[in-house]
Amino acid sequence: MDGAAGRERVPEPLGADPGQTAEPGQAAVPSRAEAANAPLEPLPQPAIPAPVAEIMATLWQGGQSAYVVGGCLRDLLQGREPADWDLTTDARPERVQALFSRSIYENSFGTVVVRHGGAQYEITAFRRDSIYTDFRHPDAVEFGDSIGEDLSRRDFTVNAMAWGAGPGEEPEFVDPHGGRADLARRLLRAVGDPNVRFREDALRMVRAVRLAATLGFEVEAETLAAIGRNADLASHLSGERICAELLKLLAAPRPSVGLRLMAQSGLLAVVAPDLARQPGVGQNKIEGEDLWDHTLRTVDAADNREPLRLAALLHDIGKPDTLADGHFHNHEVVGATLARKYLDRLHASRILQEQTAHLVRHHMFAYDSGWSDAAVRRFIRRVGPGCIEDLLALRAADNQGSGQPADTGRLAELTARVQAELAANVVLGREQLAIDGNDLIAAFGLPAGRLLGSVLEELTERVISEPALNERAILLEIAREAISSRQLVENQSL
Repeated sequence: MDGAAGRERVPEPLGADPGQTAEPGQAAVPSRAEAANAPLEPLPQPAIPAPVAEIMATLWQGGQSAYVVGGCLRDLLQGREPADWDLTTDARPERVQALFSRSIYENSFGTVVVRHGGAQYEITAFRRDSIYTDFRHPDAVEFGDSIGEDLSRRDFTVNAMAWGAGPGEEPEFVDPHGGRADLARRLLRAVGDPNVRFREDALRMVRAVRLAATLGFEVEAETLAAIGRNADLASHLSGERICAELLKLLAAPRPSVGLRLMAQSGLLAVVAPDLARQPGVGQNKIEGEDLWDHTLRTVDAADNREPLRLAALLHDIGKPDTLADGHFHNHEVVGATLARKYLDRLHASRILQEQTAHLVRHHMFAYDSGWSDAAVRRFIRRVGPGCIEDLLALRAADNQGSGQPADTGRLAELTARVQAELAANVVLGREQLAIDGNDLIAAFGLPAGRLLGSVLEELTERVISEPALNERAILLEIAREAISSRQLVENQSL
């Protein structure tokens, strides 16, 4: 193994740049060689959870190398709780399975899932660079022999760090590409030549802008330039992989950081072409800002809930297609269709597609203090009790995205009225009526079908207007009158 070489700071990695000149008053961004060889204080042993330490000990006792690697170590060094722990080893998958009886190996990438301590952990064999003709997956998996070789094929320097050792060695921190220095500078830099990294897997470009937003990092200049040169390769990515990264990006404290990078680099035109039409579209909202600026402000202002953030991103997606005479006529209708089609291309879950499109479709409501309580109840029914909170939150974010206070348009007043109606458990649908279709069939011989549905709908509307009418005897009498006046059935006793 060559872990010692990594710890001694290896020579300049492949694809090193000559360094960059700082603007006056700014600190210089170190070159790749400088970052890899920057002197840093020794690190104490990382606080590795007991189950992970036990897995590593089993590998060492079995005569194998064992390292924690990647995002978990990055998060740990930042003082963040790692979401999961990934391990790497020189052991081949069959050897890992021999060491861990409770393990599963069901892929071709050398990753074994080990069940231990009530959780699952992924242990992946060292790998070396291979050919990626589809810009997504290696044509063939080639197992490597050293931690240094394995780290050299990873995406970004802050993810190309490891802690561990070979059997019988003292565990140490391995950082051949200057990841720790970049982490201290909050800099996202590709390992080696960024063009090579992105041609190996085009998703790394989307991941770069996502990590910039979720970690609050700056993308190193050459890495960002390489995204621009290779953005078209994102067309080879599956909708599922793009969707997963987009949802992670939207969960960032400020999604606009990554979304702006997507637009500036050309990625947005590939992964979300309808959104890429927004820059340059004028808006009569904040001086000097366009539709794209408004969208980004709205996304940042939205509460961090998945359908809400998605709806904030897509709420004005229909505007470029509906612009006429300085107005965007029915853009919410067109936008709902476009949002649904876009999320379908990304293979988002059906429920997420429908929730998001529904919010886009209804985001242009206009409230007036003169609304009656019945009007508020009809509004809730039209939107749906399960979506009303997100719709009101979307309007608040839309207001802020327009440079206005969140409660513009008496939104706080409407929210209070909606909450009061929901708290009162008012009737909002026919399923809450004191009678149902079977009662009407039994009482009046009304046939099942559309006519029965129309009577139930009338009863629902009457109760929404006057909640006190929701009593069995009263509803049967109202139904009798409705059926008689419409002559829906032949029944002389009516």
